Amino acid sequence: MIWSIAWRNVWRNKTRSMVVVLAIATGLYGCVFMIALTKGLMKQKVDAVINYEISDIQLHDPGFLEDESVLYNIGDYDSIKGILNELPAILAWCPRVKATGMISTAHAGNGVMINGIIPEKEKTVTRISQTLDTGSYFTTRSRIPSILISRKLAGELHAGAGKKVVLTTTALSGETAQALFRIEGIYKTSNELFDEMNVFVMAGDLLGMVSPDSAIVTEIAIRVGQDSDTTAATVPLREAFPGERLSVRSWKDLEPTLLAMVAMMNQFSYILVLIILLALAFGIVNTMLMVIMERIHELGMLMAIGMNRRRVFLMIMLETVFMSVTGALAGILISALTIALTARRGINFAAWAEGMESMGYSAHVYPFVENSFYIYIGIMVIMAAMLASLWPARKALKLQPADAIREEM
Repeated sequence: MIWSIAWRNVWRNKTRSMVVVLAIATGLYGCVFMIALTKGLMKQKVDAVINYEISDIQLHDPGFLEDESVLYNIGDYDSIKGILNELPAILAWCPRVKATGMISTAHAGNGVMINGIIPEKEKTVTRISQTLDTGSYFTTRSRIPSILISRKLAGELHAGAGKKVVLTTTALSGETAQALFRIEGIYKTSNELFDEMNVFVMAGDLLGMVSPDSAIVTEIAIRVGQDSDTTAATVPLREAFPGERLSVRSWKDLEPTLLAMVAMMNQFSYILVLIILLALAFGIVNTMLMVIMERIHELGMLMAIGMNRRRVFLMIMLETVFMSVTGALAGILISALTIALTARRGINFAAWAEGMESMGYSAHVYPFVENSFYIYIGIMVIMAAMLASLWPARKALKLQPADAIREEM
């Protein structure tokens, strides 16, 4: 019965209650939607790193990540290949030959990472083939080998599809190697830093420059299933390849800064909700204090006819919780609908596209928030409402029935 009484009391002054409900709903809506934008931005960044740059896991010679030299190539490749084919956690894998070098035209030059890939196998671990702006993905056969460069790099070199560029790198023997390539395709990802520093050629063409007498592999990229934990998937790989033989690193190990930013953003979202709820709690406290002042006579009558102080305390608390939860449900529902609608087509921050992409973030953001986050907000709202009800309820408990009854209505 006390529950129904508390619910009715909330709507005795509909205007005041609606103001509080709308304030809570608006505050939570703005908070949740901003968090969804932030989470969507970070999720897209992580997806881009995995799908276009790193893949889930990479294998290297232990010295490669420090020097990035072809001298540190993966030995005993045939036995490694057999082990990778047998591990059930691995969805796909691809060998690469990587070498630092320079790309140049008659107009300009730029230092780059030359990625020697096997095009069809590369499609199974990254989506570079899906980012082509112009041209094709290693389908043209001619006397001059093909190369893929980014739109940003093409602009710096004043070159386009069909134009020729010169690659310069250091061979396994230590001598300088040069070769002429024709731009077959121009790609573009959301990360201009990656685009500016990476070009792609056929693995055989790069081997002809750095190691014409033998086939080497400097990196193996691995993809695991969507439902697999990348960190857990590295365990059998590290057991199969001890650290002194092969370096096994997930994207979290290769991009610790990004992982730290994701963790920081997750913490920031919870802190932001807490701050918003604390601010709203002060408004709720003020409203409930006004309610107590207006109902002194009524509360005195209830205590005089036998309602004990515990039930009075519970009634005030329930009124506060009901009003807060109603506002929270409205805010969460509106935010969930807004996120669902905008997540389909995303929000294009075209005005800031250049600045965002220069830092490696997409300007087209798809808001995202986990379902568990709504549960967290619901729990936090109830806790905040209970805390906000303590002062008004305590003030109600201090009323003396005889004095309260004499209070003018």
